[in-house]
Amino acid sequence: MKIIIINGPNLNLLGKREPGIYGNLDFETFLSQLKAGFPGVDLDYYQSNLEGKIVDKLQEVGYSYDGVVLNAAAYTHTSIAIADAIAAIDTPVLEVHISNIHGREAFRQKSMISGNCIGMIAGLGLKGYQLALHYFTDSPHD
Repeated sequence: MKIIIINGPNLNLLGKREPGIYGNLDFETFLSQLKAGFPGVDLDYYQSNLEGKIVDKLQEVGYSYDGVVLNAAAYTHTSIAIADAIAAIDTPVLEVHISNIHGREAFRQKSMISGNCIGMIAGLGLKGYQLALHYFTDSPHD
């Protein structure tokens, strides 16, 4: 099974950025833990602060991977381009957010991409990524 995690803007600063919201663990360390916990998964990772690069990556993997775990970060609330890329590809995309976007500022409570994703996990910290991987690996999806 081949899955990619795609993180959007500022998530390269995890472990440093607003630890009260996002925690103290950097994503590279967490990714090593995820890979160890899912040894049967070919798990790739991509992060970009640029909207177009996220669109390009979705298009690149969208016909050959078994799943995409996407934390579009701030682009969640603004990007029609990412929403359209998700709609255009065959690979299922599961939306993940570290914080509970519905309990934050009003502008963060609207997701432009949710309607094109198979589901959303929000507010469970980094564990949301682990739960997303379980979704893809635990049972068949039709």
